Amino acid sequence: MFNDKTNQVLGYEIESSRIKSRQKGNITLSYLEGFDIIETANRVFGFGNWDYSTKLEVVSQEVNQNQNHVICYKALVSILVHDVSHSKQVSREDVGFGTGIAKTLADAHEGGAKEAVTDAIKRTLRSFGNQFGNSLYDKSRQHQNNQMQNQQSAQIQQYQTPVPEQLPSQQQSHNPNDYSSLYNIGLQVVDDNNGNLLITGDDIYNKRDSIKACGFKFDPSSKQWWKPVEQQQAA
Repeated sequence: MFNDKTNQVLGYEIESSRIKSRQKGNITLSYLEGFDIIETANRVFGFGNWDYSTKLEVVSQEVNQNQNHVICYKALVSILVHDVSHSKQVSREDVGFGTGIAKTLADAHEGGAKEAVTDAIKRTLRSFGNQFGNSLYDKSRQHQNNQMQNQQSAQIQQYQTPVPEQLPSQQQSHNPNDYSSLYNIGLQVVDDNNGNLLITGDDIYNKRDSIKACGFKFDPSSKQWWKPVEQQQAA
């Protein structure tokens, strides 16, 4: 259905600058951001030559110990890609999940639904190959994003490495499981060795509701989300 040029582009190796990474436990996960996937679809297929429909379902809903609403959504996304003349099309379908955590019910619904739809779009489009991140699921392939990962690791290590005399207290400053909701959306919680926990990662602004739900505050002067270490048990 696709012309030779489109097939050629779909077969290209993914550019390393597009690949992001995040830590999940002791594992480094590589991924593409949602806006990047949509921009790539517009570039490869053309504006107006693809569209999608969504069906949303609430999987679970609860209130955690901090009185935050926690809502999990499942999204079923169907994507239809047309040829240039719109005489032929190919369809793909997949599911995605997202969790919204917020003080208000409306914000939790918004966060969970958006995350689920983005996840489903990414999973559906990856069936079209490398340009949509399918090769990132192949653990045997080496992608040229080691330098970026090393830089990120160095930045995290800069915050996490304690001075020798502070080692015992820094090791117990916070429990990563308390902030699993932040790790799951690509953020990191690090200790600045001055009694504060800081947030690092990509696209922090759009994830601010989840950050606030974990008790962090924004400091305009340093442009940093933070909270005192002694408050970590309330997260």
